[in-house]
Amino acid sequence: MSVSPADDGLWCRRFHPAPEAAHRLVCFPHAGGSASYYLPVSTALSPRVDVVAVQYPGRQDRRNEPLIDDVGTLADRVHHALRGWDDRPLTFFGHSMGALVGFEVARRFEREGRGPVRLFASGRRAPSRYRDENVHRRTDDGIIAEVRAMSGTDDRLLGDDELIRMILPALRGDYRAVETYRCEPGATVDCPITALVGDSDPKTTVDEARDWQKHTTAEFGLHVLPGGHFYLNSRAAEVLKLLGEHFAARPAQRL
Repeated sequence: MSVSPADDGLWCRRFHPAPEAAHRLVCFPHAGGSASYYLPVSTALSPRVDVVAVQYPGRQDRRNEPLIDDVGTLADRVHHALRGWDDRPLTFFGHSMGALVGFEVARRFEREGRGPVRLFASGRRAPSRYRDENVHRRTDDGIIAEVRAMSGTDDRLLGDDELIRMILPALRGDYRAVETYRCEPGATVDCPITALVGDSDPKTTVDEARDWQKHTTAEFGLHVLPGGHFYLNSRAAEVLKLLGEHFAARPAQRL
């Protein structure tokens, strides 16, 4: 697997490298999630799109590395790792916590004049919409109950004590990062934003998702799909169709 000059192979995962693709999709995982969550996306879009999934520290093969429990710091590190991957137009897709990380990474790229062509913000209320949440301060059982309620983790994993001990630090750190995040007043990106949300998501209402419109100076789109916080698991075909239409509408271009 080739890596960018700024990446040591830890941050950026390409399950199906597509060096001739005209477009690159960068995927940002949810709290407790890993790059492998986006393996089906890579499978579906390759070789037309070069899919890069970000692997945060503290999980899977990076589980022994220090966690990053601050969205701004995490965005700084991801931005650095992605330098060299912008040799073709970048599209960002982030789910839940990943939507916030993607937004902050996009802001950092735009400061350098090389922002993404679009941000897909999935399953997350707009950065300026705040809820007073404290999942990261709960007991281990409380965090497990929260994850089970969101249906984001296989129940077989949640029933395995050893595996739970492995993922709990990452879950707690990610929840701390999200729940302590505060968006700069008036923060925007210049790229278009497409927000996606499940119609029964307890973590994000349709109105909260619609407020992503306030964070772009370009066009905005909102897609409401049936399902809860992890509507992606059952509505993958619709999301992949939306992504396919996005790439099809863009001319082939290498930078």
